[in-house]
Amino acid sequence: MPASHHQSSVIICGAGIAGISAASWLAVKHRQPVVLVDERPPLSLTSDKSTEAYRNWWPGPGDAMVRFMNRSIDLLEAWARATGNGFHLNRRGYAYATADAGRVPDLIRNAQAIAALGAGELRVHISPSDKHPERSAPQTRVQSKGAVYIPHSADDWEGQPDGADLLLDPALIHAHFPYLNASTVAVLHARRAGWFSAQQLGMWLLEQAKAAGAKVIAAKLVAVEADTEGVCAVRLDDGRRFETRCFVNAAGPFIGEVARLLGVELPIFSERHLKLNFSDSLNVIPREAPLLIWDDAQRVNWEADERAALAEDPETRWVTETFPAGVHTRPDGPPGSPIRLMLWDYHNEHVDPVVPVPLDEFFPELALRGLCAMLPGLRQYIGRMPKPFVDGGYYTKTKENRPLIGPLPVRGAYVLGALSGYGLMAAPAAGELLAAHITGAALPQYARAFTLARYSDPEYVRALESWGSGGQL
Repeated sequence: MPASHHQSSVIICGAGIAGISAASWLAVKHRQPVVLVDERPPLSLTSDKSTEAYRNWWPGPGDAMVRFMNRSIDLLEAWARATGNGFHLNRRGYAYATADAGRVPDLIRNAQAIAALGAGELRVHISPSDKHPERSAPQTRVQSKGAVYIPHSADDWEGQPDGADLLLDPALIHAHFPYLNASTVAVLHARRAGWFSAQQLGMWLLEQAKAAGAKVIAAKLVAVEADTEGVCAVRLDDGRRFETRCFVNAAGPFIGEVARLLGVELPIFSERHLKLNFSDSLNVIPREAPLLIWDDAQRVNWEADERAALAEDPETRWVTETFPAGVHTRPDGPPGSPIRLMLWDYHNEHVDPVVPVPLDEFFPELALRGLCAMLPGLRQYIGRMPKPFVDGGYYTKTKENRPLIGPLPVRGAYVLGALSGYGLMAAPAAGELLAAHITGAALPQYARAFTLARYSDPEYVRALESWGSGGQL
């Protein structure tokens, strides 16, 4: 039986938050006929495994990521107003905490640099009794004498400060974050940040796209055809063939696999990313807390006999070694919910994505013990942690942790991916940018920083060697 033929203007492979955002922009604003193709239900591969958080607090070099995220958050806020905050946007912020006084100078310098990129004012709060403020905050001229720290609102995002507050006053830290380790010497509270409901935002965008004529097809894309003019058709595993001159690869962790259907190799890799939620019946992590991040590397605290036994076995020795900074947690669920999320991205080896994502039997214990360094009250759960629910996805990323958004070498083919762990917060601006590339609309200043073509610039490739941080915080 011959394959059936269909015609469509734009075919998007992948119905995650990125593909849905692109479909919404193309269908609603640009009036393009769109077909979303995915073998899985919308938002079910990695978009529903996210921390659902957002921030404009991004490192350089350059201001591309800050501009990009500011635009994305502008859109989130506009949509929150338009929907009566139907996707529960808040602006509690990200609170990075450290107990290492030696890191404070670097913390200040890095924060000043990010503020200067356009993320907002940096306000440094030192103890009023400090007779030598330059020791607490060396080489900084951004201290506003008398600056007042404004605590975050638990649920309202309007009228909140932007930029960041760096708390170096122990009394101020204890007053506003009494649950943190008493050894905490600094808290950097990034303010244009928080979280929202990914599922509700994604479904709202999908309904907008459908109302404007977009279609969703449950099938696996198995081939992309090209002729002398570029992309000409795609084939699905159910035998259908869609003729098109515009194809978007938004396949999440599988963008590399889909790009190979066009003979294109993308400069990406994937890392496993796990998340757990558990019931904090003791309310150690307050319901109103921001996203809390322990910014110090650490060796997980085991009892002496446990450490000895784990270190003796080659298969478990790794859990006794130094783990990276960045274990983090936040409240989840509706008001009054005891659910808390725990995350620690120590799985930094490159892997080939498989579904479902393989879990790690040590992850709940390591995440709990790692968070005890920041939140000592969690020690009450060691040995008696309520059964957690663990899921996971992938951080699919480029070397410098910047996305791929724009045309591919095959005419009519585009990529929207490598959104690493920030796909949800980036999706509004990413979909807008991809739609602009396709329709010829004006491109924002940051557009070139995210195209595949950037790797054809020898100067850019040389500069990558000196970046170092991988674009992470």
